[in-house]
Amino acid sequence: MWPFKTNSEKKMNYRKIDADFAAAGQITPQQVGEVAAAGFKTIVCARPDGEDPGQPTFAAIERAAKDNGLKAVYIPISGAIGEGALIRMEDALKNLPKPMFGYCRSGGRAGSLYGAAMQAARR
Repeated sequence: MWPFKTNSEKKMNYRKIDADFAAAGQITPQQVGEVAAAGFKTIVCARPDGEDPGQPTFAAIERAAKDNGLKAVYIPISGAIGEGALIRMEDALKNLPKPMFGYCRSGGRAGSLYGAAMQAARR
């Protein structure tokens, strides 16, 4: 028999982009402790509240982040990355502690937001 994992054994998965940033799919407030234990200092939420029924709100993630000694920033992305979101991400990268843990539904928008901010910084 395969050793199937139960929900209680489910571990948070993330993709490390570089030493300063990792991207992941949606996390829960209960998983924020794992984010802190992994050494991250700031959580970047790139997912708009209410995108899917039952998804945790940013406010719930932010409360859990504060309880775990982390900073949190809300930069929701719907569609293309706009100038406002890019400016907010550049500001977060300059002023908030690293490494950062970004999330959205799948991790794609969070990673793209980071990549766009890094590319803009090189110009």
